[in-house]
Amino acid sequence: MNVHAGTRPWLAHYPEKAPHEIDLTQVSSLAALINDAVTVYGNREAFESFGKSITFTELGRAANAFAADLQARGLKKGDRVAVMLPNILAYPVALAGILIGGFTVVNVNPLYTERELTHQLTDSAARAIVVIENFAHVVEQSLAHVKLDAVFVATPGDMMGLKGHIVNFVSRKIKKAVKPFHLPAAIAFASVIAGNAAPKGVSVGPDDVAFLQYTGGTTGVAKGATLTHQNVHANVLQCQAWLGWSFYREGDPPNYQHVMVTALPLYHILALTCCCLYMMRVGAKCLLVANPRDIDGFVKTLKTRRFTFMSGVNTLYNALLNHPEFKTVDFSNLRFAVSGGMATQAAVAKRWKETTGVPLVEGYGLSETSPVACCNRPDITEFTGTIGYPVPSTDVSIRDLDGREAPFGEPGEICIKGPQVMRGYWNRPDETAKAMTADGYFRSGDIGVQNADGTLKIVDRMKDMVLVSGFNVYPNEIEDVLASNPKVLESAVIGLPDSNSGEAVAAYIVLKPGQSATVEEIRSFCKENMTGYKVPKHVSFREALPKTNVGKVLRRALRDEEMKKAG
Repeated sequence: MNVHAGTRPWLAHYPEKAPHEIDLTQVSSLAALINDAVTVYGNREAFESFGKSITFTELGRAANAFAADLQARGLKKGDRVAVMLPNILAYPVALAGILIGGFTVVNVNPLYTERELTHQLTDSAARAIVVIENFAHVVEQSLAHVKLDAVFVATPGDMMGLKGHIVNFVSRKIKKAVKPFHLPAAIAFASVIAGNAAPKGVSVGPDDVAFLQYTGGTTGVAKGATLTHQNVHANVLQCQAWLGWSFYREGDPPNYQHVMVTALPLYHILALTCCCLYMMRVGAKCLLVANPRDIDGFVKTLKTRRFTFMSGVNTLYNALLNHPEFKTVDFSNLRFAVSGGMATQAAVAKRWKETTGVPLVEGYGLSETSPVACCNRPDITEFTGTIGYPVPSTDVSIRDLDGREAPFGEPGEICIKGPQVMRGYWNRPDETAKAMTADGYFRSGDIGVQNADGTLKIVDRMKDMVLVSGFNVYPNEIEDVLASNPKVLESAVIGLPDSNSGEAVAAYIVLKPGQSATVEEIRSFCKENMTGYKVPKHVSFREALPKTNVGKVLRRALRDEEMKKAG
């Protein structure tokens, strides 16, 4: 029985100052958003990297120079330009230049191998790439398979006025030494953005493609989510409508500037929209962290900076909390800490609130939704364990296997409709058709439940669910229980083939430094907290877990490893 179709129960629980809908007539191009920020905020600091800041004016000048250079090389509106950079000053300059010039950004993980890069360049038909010199050798390898009109090589010191040993120091902080490469036709990015050239005027509208945001690489061949200027700009406005009213305190001076700690890489959709473009719209500064895995360096930076916002994933927050110096950071200015990208564990959220005084505000989204679809209210005082409510102008429907809306409290696939939902997968109409419902909702592939008040809770990925003797077992639940064990640093849970039960639960555990535990000790702990069929049958202790560059645990890599062992 479809007990709540169309009722949108979450609206009754919206903050008074949050509108139910955003004004879509305000949605324009991201080029306009960037140009407006440069005009309005001018000499405000926009981005900081390794102690060096650039203003909005400097950002705009350098971005215009890059846009003009791309046009001069014959690139036309809509052509794709790949960006293979970590969080350094060159990234926002390249991003802004591509969008201002009317081109499409293809974000590339700098850690990609030649195979992964070649696939993305080929699939997108990119005409140019901006790559940090530390990974230029991978581009060289890919050029044996793809043709590019231009390769721009950036350094960590671009826009910083740094030379010689200081640049080498920055490269070491990124933890990736520059390998020899041979790209005789490569163009120094610094030389291109040093000028004052102005690009030719180009009409960029809401329906033009802004990004090919590749996704799905951990579950198969990566697909490019086609995100228009409207998709991403609308999501910026949705974030502002939902969160913006809560960011200021009585007594703040006029033109108070917020500072967003940006540890997630900007090529990741959450950081791209929420830390970069949203912060540009409101004139905040992004404090760029190039290598968040360097927890010592990260904490050292936090101890010397005033910051008001922070975004991250569960594994990052957990790593910070386990650093002995983190508790000495000054959190007095912190207004808001958002957690997304993966399930936030209650034990981590509890420690975060105890340490910082600020609750983790969990949100939810995907590359295909630009990304934010749901978020907790920003005025919560404690972690809720849910992903909150659909943001303004967003509908969420929980569907069962037959496509019918599930009753409150029962699990089903999270399906999303709103102006932030992608146009489709790049050149993959078959995949696009499979991802959309007949009534226009995007099928997320995530299992969730909706409560009567409209709040939603993620249960797990559909593909990660373990079926034990006919019972559904969700790895997130078991990992959450394991996280409450004082000896466990982190864990990953998968299903393995089992002759008796079909599948059996397997847990891979990293213990905290100096701790020891036995398999039976872990299983006994689980038995105290879960019903029998959920208790891991197999327990393995590891020094580390396989992860993506943004810290998501790669359960698929563990499954592949086990399948290889089993032949």
